[in-house]
Amino acid sequence: MFTGIIQAVATIAALRDQDGLRTFTMEFPEGFCQDLAVGASVSHDGVCLTVTENLSPTSATFDVMQQSLAITTLGSYKAGAHVNVERAAKDGAEIGGHPLSGHVDFTAPLLDIVRTDTNHKIRFGIPEAFRPYVFAKGYIAVNGASLTVAEVNRKEGWFEVWLIPETLRMTVFGSKQVGDLVNIEIERSTQVVVDTVRETVEASLGRLKPVLEALLKEKGLSLDDFIDVPKLPS
Repeated sequence: MFTGIIQAVATIAALRDQDGLRTFTMEFPEGFCQDLAVGASVSHDGVCLTVTENLSPTSATFDVMQQSLAITTLGSYKAGAHVNVERAAKDGAEIGGHPLSGHVDFTAPLLDIVRTDTNHKIRFGIPEAFRPYVFAKGYIAVNGASLTVAEVNRKEGWFEVWLIPETLRMTVFGSKQVGDLVNIEIERSTQVVVDTVRETVEASLGRLKPVLEALLKEKGLSLDDFIDVPKLPS
């Protein structure tokens, strides 16, 4: 498990392709690898990877399966790229963000950036299948960072976050550009609540559900517009 609080930015020092996987050699800031054992988990831009070899006090290798390369941004990275990293949380660790599994749900395009002297407002796209799980003031993980959704438009398919200078300093977000893809992990407890509510509605409405959906569609609405899930405690 991870907390969504990025601990450092690491550099991909080298890549090596093998049968069915790609080995990443990562270079970390001094101190990050202290007591980092083979078999330990490290989040790379939100993707949970396992240490396969310790090369030095500041570097280690990680094997990434083809499936992970295909469904995350890791498949497009080249040597020299920078990624957000976080080591797995220890028992009793403070959860400064929200609990993350390190299993990416989808990649999202960066649609817009508004920069000011004090912060960034960034807009990301949301695939239609995942729009019901994103709520204003709710949690979402972007490249492994636990962020609060500032605004969301499910009909148009986007959400926005605000990033303070400290977040920009400690992460890769300051270098991102419009069109870049990021890894997204939705908040699991919100997903469970939404799915439970939707299943309950479907069971309650029965054969009336298609009729109601058709009426709502004429008004540009859907049943999901009436599901209001509050922000849950982490």
